[in-house]
Amino acid sequence: MREVDVGAIADTVARLCVEANRRLPPDVAAAMRRARAAEPWPPAAGVLGDMLRNAGAADEMALPICQDTGMACVYVDVGQEVHLVGGALEAAVNDGVRRGYTGGYLRKSVVADPLRRTNTGDNTPAALTVRLVPGDAVDVTVMPKGFGSENMSRLAMLTPADGQAGVEDFVLETVRLAGGNPCPPVVVGVGVGGSFDKVAALAKRALLRPLDVPHQDPFYAGMEVALLANINALGTGPAGTGGQTTALAVLVEAAPTHIAGLPVAVCISCHVTRRAGAVL
Repeated sequence: MREVDVGAIADTVARLCVEANRRLPPDVAAAMRRARAAEPWPPAAGVLGDMLRNAGAADEMALPICQDTGMACVYVDVGQEVHLVGGALEAAVNDGVRRGYTGGYLRKSVVADPLRRTNTGDNTPAALTVRLVPGDAVDVTVMPKGFGSENMSRLAMLTPADGQAGVEDFVLETVRLAGGNPCPPVVVGVGVGGSFDKVAALAKRALLRPLDVPHQDPFYAGMEVALLANINALGTGPAGTGGQTTALAVLVEAAPTHIAGLPVAVCISCHVTRRAGAVL
């Protein structure tokens, strides 16, 4: 049994909140560069260039890539051979978010109640997801999620008769309805299967996968490729300017489901798909 002090987790979360908001992940930046090189529509290529220059300036000047520094979605995988000491995990994660957003001068965007709308003042609480996994390590990932893209996400409880075509039609409809609102080119997380709550979690977790890593199942890898081509044929383009770059990637995650159901969820992420991780 290995002991891990939750204070170290808080320190890590604080650092990752700042890092994720200031530095575009290498796979996302590479996808943006490839898209700019391949984009035939000059206004779209110009917007992609501006987006890359903005990301570069943020990194060089230690500033946020986007003014919406997001709700802190924090994923913690705790090895079952780990004994957490020094306090409660959730409190430690929120302490890390508080310190990261305050010390890093990141915008505080969380309200304490969805209807009465009083800002908490420190971007807490985090949207925390914890899994118990094999091993003796603690894997922490922070994914700041802006709501210009989050608001474009959708979920549907399809029936088995809708099949693969129904799933793909729903994904395409979701991206089409989003238009330029989520600051495309987007990254599209798709969850298929599970239950009402599970499928939304699948779609969000899909965004943690590097854009250059296809699904390990060839069937879903092929679906990702086909969906990406069809999405880019919509012609929305970067910032809604047209062209062939509406999305950088489609990432699908699937889970077993009930014989009577076919849940599908689409989680839209903007061109600033931010994440940073560390292992303790």
